[in-house]
Amino acid sequence: MTARQNDLVLRPIDGPRELALFTRLPYVLNEELSDDLAAGRRRPEWMWVALRGDHLLARAAWWGSAGEGEPFLLDVFDIDDEAGERERVDLGVRLLRAAMAAVFPPGARPPEYNRSVPPDWREGGAAGRIVGDRMLALERTGARLFVERLLLEWRPGTPLPGPRGRLAFRPVRDTEEILGLMTRVLDGTLDAHSRADLTRMTPREAAAGHYERELARYRSPREWWRVATLPDGEPVGFVTPARNDYNAVIGYLAVLPEHRGNGYIDDILAEGTRILGEQDVPRVRAATDLGNTPMARAFQRLGYVTFERRICMTWS
Repeated sequence: MTARQNDLVLRPIDGPRELALFTRLPYVLNEELSDDLAAGRRRPEWMWVALRGDHLLARAAWWGSAGEGEPFLLDVFDIDDEAGERERVDLGVRLLRAAMAAVFPPGARPPEYNRSVPPDWREGGAAGRIVGDRMLALERTGARLFVERLLLEWRPGTPLPGPRGRLAFRPVRDTEEILGLMTRVLDGTLDAHSRADLTRMTPREAAAGHYERELARYRSPREWWRVATLPDGEPVGFVTPARNDYNAVIGYLAVLPEHRGNGYIDDILAEGTRILGEQDVPRVRAATDLGNTPMARAFQRLGYVTFERRICMTWS
């Protein structure tokens, strides 16, 4: 589908051969687009451009799991920052409206938008303006800021504390056990996505949805996952060190409600990080909400550093 608005052309790319056109605007995900297309995580019809002649003025791209019929996330949305101040936001709005009308059926709620941003983007300057323009364009299509997240990284060679002997660790027995633990930790959760899920579904349904969307898709061995227990075998929490399509990650990290406040999170995170460090990975990545202060501090104590933030916006 191609839409023409005066001298502006809005259309999807026609395949991998147009990646050179699509990547004329800079963004951290550009280097992943070719592999994503080859693996089916992106499709040409999910990757839209706004052109004036051969000048790329704006672009948008959705990401989804290979083999699924609909995208899961809008994670590329850029505007030519050399365009005029008033035109920049208008270009973004026009592209988004045309692309969403083609990618999603009428009345469907678009998936969440995520963007990696510099840690200091709120301090103004060029980074603040770039992020602000994109957020304003999204807001004019009905989106709102949902949560801001910290993107964290641990590098091999960063010291980890040795086991303190307070907890024992064993592999997760089966899917039913991890689902049961995920359900229990939702009580009192500070995670914004989980809290939103709980307004629409039961804790068990929320846990199952999270498991199917993320944990079940990891290609790394589930033998890496660990349940933390007291010496008598009582579960305290768990961690799921894993590899996603791009990095080694701490996929899920949690302490059961009745055991919070005892500092166990540090022991559990250290165990998960140690397992991944033994796999000779170049880095371990993780994320947590900016507002989840206890979790953010645990990562910082273990030597994780914030390399980016991520803004998440949603449509009602």
